[in-house]
Amino acid sequence: MLSWSIKLFRIAGIRLEVHATFFLLLAYVGWEGWTEAGGTGLFWRVLTISAFFVCVVLHELGHSFTARGYGVGISRILLMPIGGMAEFDSLPRAPRKELLITLAGPAVNFVLAALLWWPVAHMPDTIYFYSFNGLIYQLLIANLVMGVFNLVPVFPMDGGRILRALLATRYPYLKATKIAATVGKVFAVIGILVMLFWLDSVLGALLFTFILFAGEAEYRAVKRREAEDAHWRQMLERFYGRPPDRPIINVTE
Repeated sequence: MLSWSIKLFRIAGIRLEVHATFFLLLAYVGWEGWTEAGGTGLFWRVLTISAFFVCVVLHELGHSFTARGYGVGISRILLMPIGGMAEFDSLPRAPRKELLITLAGPAVNFVLAALLWWPVAHMPDTIYFYSFNGLIYQLLIANLVMGVFNLVPVFPMDGGRILRALLATRYPYLKATKIAATVGKVFAVIGILVMLFWLDSVLGALLFTFILFAGEAEYRAVKRREAEDAHWRQMLERFYGRPPDRPIINVTE
C-alpha cells in the first residue's frame, strides 16, 4: 500500500510524496467543515489540515537533514493520513547519531511552537475557530501535541527509537530493541485501556493497537537483519579465512 503514492516535488533534493488515501482525509475534513459552516467551514478546515501537514513535513525534514549530515541517504518523505514518514537508505548503528537524528523531528515542532507562541499570546481573549487567529492557535497546539506525543517511548514513534538509542549505549542493538519494544507494548496496552474506558475513543484504541504490533514488528525486523548480517559475515569469513574488518550491511530503519 505504500506504493499508492503521488510524487509532488523535491525539497533540497528530497522527494516529497503523498499517499493516495491522504485525499480521502482532505475530503472528509472538507465535508465536515461544509456541514458546520458551509463554504467558510470547508475553506478553513482544509487550510488548517494542509498547514498541519506542512508542519509534519518540517518535522520529517528535521530527521532528514540531520541524517544527511551523517552521510545517510533519504529516499523520500511520504505523507499519509496518520502522519509522515522519512525513508532512509540506512542509519548509523552509533547510538549517539541515531539519538540526534531522532530528536531532530520533535525539536522542529517545539521550535515552531515557540515561534507561534508570541502571536497567540497577543491575541484577543475571544478567538474564532474559522479565522486566521484560530488557525495560528490550532497550529500552536498541534505542534506541542506532535512534539510531546512523538516522545512517548513506543515504536514507531520517535520516543521508541530514542529509548533504543539510549539503551544501545549499554546493551547490544538487538537487546536494546527488544527492551524498547517491550516498554512500548506496556504503554500501548495502557493507552488502549485509557482510550476505551476513560476517553471512550475507539479510534484512539485502534491507534494504540497499531502501536502495540509496531513494536513487535520493529524487533522482528532488526532480528532478521542481525541474522542476515551474521550470515554474510560467516560467508565472507569462509571465503577470506577471517572475519571482515567492518560491518557488511548497514541496518536500515
